[in-house]
Amino acid sequence: MKITVLKQHLNGLSKEDLVKDILDLYRKSNFVQSYLNAKYDAEKDASILEQYKKIIEHEFFPAKGDGKARLSVARKAITEFRKISMNVESIAELMVFYVEIGVKYTDYYGDIDEAFYTSMESMYQRAVKFIIGESLGGEFQERCRKIVEDTVDMGWGFHDELADIYYEYFVPDDASV
Repeated sequence: MKITVLKQHLNGLSKEDLVKDILDLYRKSNFVQSYLNAKYDAEKDASILEQYKKIIEHEFFPAKGDGKARLSVARKAITEFRKISMNVESIAELMVFYVEIGVKYTDYYGDIDEAFYTSMESMYQRAVKFIIGESLGGEFQERCRKIVEDTVDMGWGFHDELADIYYEYFVPDDASV
């Protein structure tokens, strides 16, 4: 069904019928439940952020065994969260968290492959652009700088690429990274 047809149908419903349909969706769909909780309940938004952080963390550091580091699973968590949450701080938090966990994973397991670093660099750039675009630099600049510092001894030009991104967007007062 096209949006225009759906809109015509919804415009023909009474308020009570619309409420009933939304409640049915809420009961039947975890995504709709998360979306409405995030939209209308700030506390729920924070707990939903924590759920998505756990998804990412579990990919790299599960409670048992070694992390699989399936980047597609971790990135999908960010994509889904961006569809659910309207809170820009939470979105930035999750994006930065992804890179922090990737850096921690590399530090723990040693040198990974180029595709891994490319994914981390890409997310770092997306996060930094988002942070600057949403005027959140004051909240996240220190963490973004620390990510760069923590990658000094990592391979594949990882540190250099992150440093270039950092300096391009943040232009810090000191060049001590």
